[in-house]
Amino acid sequence: MRIEPPPCQWAFPPPEAAGDDGLLALGADLEPGTLLAAYRSGAFPMPVRGVRELPWFSPDPRGVVPLAEFRPSRSLRRSARRFTVSHDTAFADVVAGCADPRRPGGWITPAMRAAYERLHALGWAHSIEVWDECGVLAGGLYGVEIGGLFAAESKFHVRPDASKVALAALVDRLRAAGGERVLDVQWTTPHLCSLGARDIPRAEYLRRLAAALATGPVF
Repeated sequence: MRIEPPPCQWAFPPPEAAGDDGLLALGADLEPGTLLAAYRSGAFPMPVRGVRELPWFSPDPRGVVPLAEFRPSRSLRRSARRFTVSHDTAFADVVAGCADPRRPGGWITPAMRAAYERLHALGWAHSIEVWDECGVLAGGLYGVEIGGLFAAESKFHVRPDASKVALAALVDRLRAAGGERVLDVQWTTPHLCSLGARDIPRAEYLRRLAAALATGPVF
C-alpha cells in the first residue's frame, strides 16, 4: 500500500531550464515528498563528487527502455534458468549491493540509501532480486514507481548476467500489465544500449511521463 508523504516544500524549475549537462537545480532535500515531486516533474537527484549541494538533473536526451522493443538474447534466456527472481523481499540488500563502494563510479551515498529505504517503506520504491541456486543474492535492481513510471535507479550483480535477468524480469512485469508505461534509465550507456535502452528527446519523455502518471502502478 502506498502512503502519500507530506508535500514537497521546494519548487523545482521547469525541466526546460536545465543546462546542456542536464543540471536543473542544486539544493532541496531527500525527503519522500521532495523525491516524488521531482520524479513527477521529470527530474531526479544525482550526487556529484565535490559538489556540496544536492544536484537535480533533467537531461536531454533522456534514456528509456522501450518495453515493446525489449528482446532478451538467447544466452540471457539460458542464464535466467539458473536463477530465481523475486521482488521487494530484500530491498535494503539490493540497494547495499548497488552502493558497494568497490564499484567504479559509485554515487549512492548513505543519505541516498536512507532516502530510498524510506520511499520503500512508504510503498513507492521497489526492488527486483535475483537469487542463485544456493539462495544467495546474485544481483538485482531498484527504482521508484509512480503510476506507470518506473524510474530505475541502479542495478548490480555478483554473478554474471544477474542484473540483466533482473532487468528482463522488470520489463516482463511492466509489459504484461499494459497501459502507458515508461521505464526510465536516466542516461544511456553502451551497456544499457546493448540491453535495449535508447535516447529520446526530453520533450518526448515529458509527454510520455504525463501519460504514464495517469496509469495505475504494477507493484
